[in-house]
Amino acid sequence: MLDYGIGNLHSAQKAIETMGADARLTTDAGLVADADGVVLPGVGAFGACMNALRSTGLEQPALDAVASGRPFLGICVGMQMLFDASEEDQSAKGLGVIAGTIRWIPPGVKRPQMQWNRLELRLPDDPMLAELGDDPWVYFVHSLHGVPDDPSVVAATCEYGATLNAAFRLDNLFATQFHPEKSGPTGLKLLANFVGVCTQARVGGGAG
Repeated sequence: MLDYGIGNLHSAQKAIETMGADARLTTDAGLVADADGVVLPGVGAFGACMNALRSTGLEQPALDAVASGRPFLGICVGMQMLFDASEEDQSAKGLGVIAGTIRWIPPGVKRPQMQWNRLELRLPDDPMLAELGDDPWVYFVHSLHGVPDDPSVVAATCEYGATLNAAFRLDNLFATQFHPEKSGPTGLKLLANFVGVCTQARVGGGAG
């Protein structure tokens, strides 16, 4: 897990450890390069997170991890950072992995959405979404959501005043706006799926 000093990243680490993985928070580019899978967590503001990622020297290791084909998971603001830009801070440039923009939740509902909400699975056969059940509820804390240029990368949505994009799939990358580590059994199952994908990639030679 990329440790760039923003917010409480330990909760996601502990949740992944609970699923049986050797999850480590690190600033070591070498360790990132050797990992079977990489997680980019994040809480707070888009611009501050991007600045922190760059100042800790982890921007390029993050991009290299995505390009390597290894499983890569973005969580909350970590998901947002994978986009080109955000309306929250138009002076900040994102990682540009997912073409598109992070946009404000449309007016008419309270921002942030700070609640449990039901996922509508757009890619139900995705291995990251396997066995989440017929009625998967997860926990959100956000005022913005990702709007990709290519709608086919949307893996799940939720309804909150409008249809909001809640998860994304692009090749080896999976990213969630919600917090799986705070989403009870459903979130833990998603993290277990990620650990399983990492294990399968390692055994199959798809990971470093």
